[in-house]
Amino acid sequence: MKYSIGEFASMLGITADTLRLYEKHDIVRPLKGSRNNYRYFDDLDARNLLSSRWYRSMQIPLQDVAGLINDAPSGRVVESIAAAREQLEEEIRRSTLLLQKMSEIHQELTGMGESFYRCRIRQAPGMYRIPQTDKNRLLQHDDLRPAVQEWMDLLPFTFYSFRIADSVDLDGSKELDYTWGLALLEEDRRKLGIEVSASAEYIGPCTCITAVIANGYDEYIAQEAFQFMLDYAGEHRYAVTGDIYGKILFTERSCGRNRTYLEINIPI
Repeated sequence: MKYSIGEFASMLGITADTLRLYEKHDIVRPLKGSRNNYRYFDDLDARNLLSSRWYRSMQIPLQDVAGLINDAPSGRVVESIAAAREQLEEEIRRSTLLLQKMSEIHQELTGMGESFYRCRIRQAPGMYRIPQTDKNRLLQHDDLRPAVQEWMDLLPFTFYSFRIADSVDLDGSKELDYTWGLALLEEDRRKLGIEVSASAEYIGPCTCITAVIANGYDEYIAQEAFQFMLDYAGEHRYAVTGDIYGKILFTERSCGRNRTYLEINIPI
C-alpha cells in the first residue's frame, strides 16, 4: 500500500523532517508519482524505518545505521551493537566521574566559610599545572597551546591555579613573582587516563597550611593578603618548605563589585 509523506510520518510517530533525513541517508526509498511528483512510501519502507529506529535507540550513529539497513550481515550487526555499548559504558563512566567532581566542588564551596581567613593544616594532593601567565599577563608560548586546548576540554576536572616562585625567601619587600595556569590533580589524571604533557610542571603531595582569602578581581596577589598565614607558621614554628600555590574557588559578582575567592597553600 502507498502512503503520502504526511500520512506515513503520522502512522509511524515521527516528523516529516525526520522522514526526509532518513530518505537522505537512503534508509527509505519513496516512489515518485508520475503525475504530481509526490513521494509515496510503502510497507517495506516502514519496516526499514522501524529497524533503523531500533538501531538508533542504542545510540548507533545514523550513518552507521544506513549501512546496516542496506548491508547487514549478522556479524556486523553484533559488532555495531557491541561498539555502541562500549561507547555508552565510557560515557557513563565519564558522567559518573563528573558527578563525583561536582559533588567535591559543591562540598568544597559549602565548607569554605570554615577556612575563610582561618588557617588549618592539611595533606594536599599532588597536581600538575601548565603556566599560562606572568602575573596576570598571558604568555605567548606556541608550545603550550596543544596542552592548554586539551586541558580546557577537561573542565571542571582542571582548574585555574597560581604558583609563587621563590616562596621560601619571601620577606615582603618586593613584588611577588607568580604565574597562573590550568592545573589537574594527580588523582583525576589517573581516573581520566590522561597523558601529561612535558610542558606541565608537577607539585607533589605535601603537608601545608591552607586558608581561603578574597582578592580583588583585577588585583595582583600580594604577600599582605596571606601574611596572616606566614605569621601562623612562625607562631607554630613551621618552616616553609616549598613554593606557595593555590587556586580560584570562584568569583563573586554582586552590586557592581567583583572579588575572587582563592585557596592558598603554604607547604611546611
